[in-house]
Amino acid sequence: MADSGNSPSCDAAAFFDLDKTIIASSSALAFGRPLMREGMISRRTALKSAYAQLVFSLSGADEERTERLRAEISALCRGWDVAQLRAVVAETLHDVVTPLVYAEAEALIAAHKAQGHDVIVLSAAGDEVVTPIAAMLGADHSVGTRMGIVDGHYSGEIDFYCYGEQKAAAARHLAAERGYDLTHCHAYSDSSTDVPLLETVGHPHAVNPDRTLRRIATERTWEIHTFEKPVSIRSKVTARSNMLAGVGLGLGIAAVAGTAAYGLTRRTGERPA
Repeated sequence: MADSGNSPSCDAAAFFDLDKTIIASSSALAFGRPLMREGMISRRTALKSAYAQLVFSLSGADEERTERLRAEISALCRGWDVAQLRAVVAETLHDVVTPLVYAEAEALIAAHKAQGHDVIVLSAAGDEVVTPIAAMLGADHSVGTRMGIVDGHYSGEIDFYCYGEQKAAAARHLAAERGYDLTHCHAYSDSSTDVPLLETVGHPHAVNPDRTLRRIATERTWEIHTFEKPVSIRSKVTARSNMLAGVGLGLGIAAVAGTAAYGLTRRTGERPA
């Protein structure tokens, strides 16, 4: 979990999902090309991931598929060299992410910060990729999926899967730790798997919602947003480059374990966020 190190100064926070909420794509697919270039995944795996994403976009989700996703994460990354993956992600992070940030999300983040709200990024993507993206955007904290490391290689075990109810639990934990009143907090997501998170706060928002989330949001009169304008934030990245260099060196397998395998099962009807 990333932390600005500041003591809490407000009783409210804004929780943001990452993929399709802050950025206009799956972070898994965004990092597929650099991983393939470094030989960490094959062309066949990359093509399979893209095809699987299309297939799952046409179907719903259930407990069996959720468990299959966990197994895919473990199988994909088990044995990967930590140092190699850290280098790949650190070197390509800005190039693959900065063109994908929604202008509308950036404006909302700025608006919440202007109101004195803490901004927190919660994502099923890997913690080590979520952390630098959150810092790039000026967020105060972040929580993502965390993977285990044994002898410099990723074990394939998931220490914490920031998905579904666990994402909501992370928000509740932060609220208790930081003194947020959840009835005053906001949450933004595109995915129906984040309904537990959206139900946790007083101000839930559906962003480019999948079919199931759109139905739920309409029934419960939650606010619905349409984000359409990705904008490069490279100039802002440059201003923070020295700070992020240290963060980048800490990138690990969760960055791609939570994103590359996640791309295998991302779907429109109900999907990890």
